[in-house]
Order: sequence, then C-alpha cells, then structure tokens
Amino acid sequence: MSQSFDVIVVGAGSMGMSTGYHLAKRGIRTLLIDAFDPPHTEGSHHGEPRLIRHAYSGGPIYIRLALEADRLWRELEEESGEQLLVRSGVLNMADRFKSKFLSRLKDTDRAGIQVELLEAEEVQRRWSGIRLPETYEALYEPHAGYLFSERCIAAYRQLALSHGAMLLPYTPVQHIEPDGEGVRVKTRVGTFTASRLIISAGAWFQALQPFVSMPIRAVRKTVAWFQAEAGLYEAETFPGFTLDTEEGGYYGFPSIAGAGIKLGRHDGGLSWQPGEEPAPFGSLAQDEGDLRRTLEAYMPRAAGKLLRSAVCKYELTPDEHFIIDKHPNDDRVWLAGGFSGHGFKFSSAIGSVLADLVEGRSPIVDIEPFALSRFNSKTL
Repeated sequence: MSQSFDVIVVGAGSMGMSTGYHLAKRGIRTLLIDAFDPPHTEGSHHGEPRLIRHAYSGGPIYIRLALEADRLWRELEEESGEQLLVRSGVLNMADRFKSKFLSRLKDTDRAGIQVELLEAEEVQRRWSGIRLPETYEALYEPHAGYLFSERCIAAYRQLALSHGAMLLPYTPVQHIEPDGEGVRVKTRVGTFTASRLIISAGAWFQALQPFVSMPIRAVRKTVAWFQAEAGLYEAETFPGFTLDTEEGGYYGFPSIAGAGIKLGRHDGGLSWQPGEEPAPFGSLAQDEGDLRRTLEAYMPRAAGKLLRSAVCKYELTPDEHFIIDKHPNDDRVWLAGGFSGHGFKFSSAIGSVLADLVEGRSPIVDIEPFALSRFNSKTL
C-alpha cells in the first residue's frame, strides 16, 4: 500500500465517506482512515433512518444545501443501484405561537419547495393516529422523506473504493503533524503523508488533541422503536415527522416493514468521553420514559411495547450549527464537524463541498457561516 496520497480523510463516517467518494471520483488519490469499520455503531449514522427535509429553518444556505444533497442522493441511488431515499413526506408539528413556520414560507417559495401549512384539525383528519392540541399547527412537505443511513454509507464506501480510494478500517490515528509541503498521519499500521488533510472525526475529535481542539461536545442520545396500531402508522401512508413540545423536541419515522414507529429526542442528552462506552439504553428512566410519554400524549396508539432501542453518539457545537473551516494554524488541513442532530441529510452535499475546498474550487454555498472563528475557543 502506498504511503503517500493527495488527500487523507480522517474519520470515514457520513461526511468522511461521502468526501472520499467525491474525491476519488475526481481522480484524486485518497486515503480514508477510520477507528472502526464503517458503517458502524460508534458514530452518528447507525440505527436507520434519517429525515431529509428541504423547507429548512436555518435559512437559504441550509435550503440550498438540502436541495443539492437531495440531487446527490438521487445520483448515488442511480450509481449504486440501491434504494436510499423514500419520499414519505415530513410533517413538522409545533405550537403556532412558537413554530415560526410562517417565516419559512418566503424562503421555501423562492426555492420552489412545495409545502402546506395545516391546522391541528386538518393534521388529525389526514393522519388519525396523531392527536394535537388545538393551538398546534404543522408544516407539511410532501416531497421530503427519509434516508437509509447505513445503506448510504455502504454505497459511498463501495463506490469510493471502486474509484480508487483506499480505506484503513480499525485504525485509530495516533499523531498528526505538518510534514514539509504536506501533513503526516501516524497510525499503528504505518505513517502516511498527503498534501491535504480533511478531519471529519465526529464525536471523536477529542481523541485528536492537541493537534486540533474543536468546540464540540460528545453527547449520549437514545432512540427507540415502539409497537404501533396496525393501519395507522405504516410507512406506506404515515410521514416522517418532527414534534416540538413544552417538554422537548422530538423526531420520528413511520413503522417501516413492521419495525414499529421510531422516536428520538433532539434536545437534552448526557455528555460522554470518547473512548468510554456510553451507558446502555434503559440505564436511565428517561431513556424510554421521555419517548413513551411523548407518544402517549401525541400519538397514543403508537405507544405500544418497546421493540428495539439504540444509543447514539452525537457531536454538538455550542450553537448546533456546523463547522467547515481550515485549521487555524495550517491551511493544508480542513475541519468538518458538529453535524449531529440535523447533519446526515446534508452529507452527500458536504462531501462535495469538502472536495471542492481541497481542490481550491468555490463550493455551492458560502461556508463563512460555518467558520470556526465564530467561537471564542480556538484550536492550536
């Protein structure tokens, strides 16, 4: 195996694997290094599926990224021959006094995104498994849906390798340092050099200190699948959804192939340290309790027996927006992190953006809002 590459990507999860694919497809000699064997359960991409929405609350930059990501997911489906995206529709529900849905309509109209603003009564008429307070409203996006996240990673992996990328799984990075005109990356299986380096280590950025010290907090999050009443929540008729309540923010999916309705909580969670194993699901009463109480209140006929559960490893910045920026002390190194909670849907586009950046091209969106410098804490 060669020891020298054009680009090394440290962290081959959703963002890293997509980046490796886009680089290799462009004929760039690329090495992907991951501490595990992607797709795996040690990052933020396991547990299928992930929502993809276009009517995004983050404004025009996120909307443009979402539309580009959708195009690239369809392109990946065509190239891989795998179904990766299901257009189930996505229903966003919240109290009308807090929802800010009206503020999104101007952006979605400009972008040509089809949406419907629905009163609680209309939501319950269309989807009788939902029970909403009368003060609630919903923004329904019929052409949104969900992605099979692990299939997406596997497809990008297969195609990246077919285009000539190299992958080192089960290979933690031990040390990174400048090396003349490039960067040197030391691992237990050898030392590798490249003229450019991309670090997309997810919740594991702390393991790369002191070379980089990102303002990213690793958070333990839980999701669960619950038995749901037949005929009300099946994937053929029920949408993906988000639900903002007084108790917290939630997201979920219909029962896919009888797996049960999946529900997770976006906010909250406990900090954990990379290298330590987060407490298993059920260690805390709120693991199941928060999710079950929410279903009982808003989708009571989906609050059946617990069928399956999972613990996820989130990576969050202080403002929960992404970081895409150069290392403050080394222009040869690009940093990409803080994607958990709402990032997976964008990973097809982020991979293309990162490939553009290392090639010196202008990406599809202005990345200035994602600058590391917006935080007071900076890296070495």
